[in-house]
Amino acid sequence: MAKKKPKQSSNTIAKNKSARFEFAISDEYEAGMELQGWEVKAIRSGKVNISESYVFLRNGEAFISGVQITPLNAASTHVVADPTRTRKLLLNRREIDKLMGAVNRDGETIVALSMYWKGSWVKLKVGTAKGKKLHDKRADKKDKDWQRDKARIMKSSLR
Repeated sequence: MAKKKPKQSSNTIAKNKSARFEFAISDEYEAGMELQGWEVKAIRSGKVNISESYVFLRNGEAFISGVQITPLNAASTHVVADPTRTRKLLLNRREIDKLMGAVNRDGETIVALSMYWKGSWVKLKVGTAKGKKLHDKRADKKDKDWQRDKARIMKSSLR
């Protein structure tokens, strides 16, 4: 008798859906985050929002600000929990240098794309991006609509 596999849940914690609409992403990097214990417990329960967050570089280090982690009542009774504190990102020196070059030389910005679990670690996918113009957004929306309509046509023709 074969054993059933345990149900695999998605490892994605939060996504920044508006980032791909507002920006043209050029490079993506995986960064760890420096978190406190109550933050990890709140993230496990899904109380996180990265849509208003932004990444900045200071003194050769990367930080993220604007991530909203709502504290749990039971987990954060003994500490003063700041839901929007600035958190340090853990990147290699080479990656930080590439990010600094993209920001300073090319005028790009660093955007948080998604937060996910990798084993027992919380990882953040960040990307260097340039802002899209209105006509670029319209073209992307048009392409997305066409792909959806094409899928409908193909599905109905197969029946």
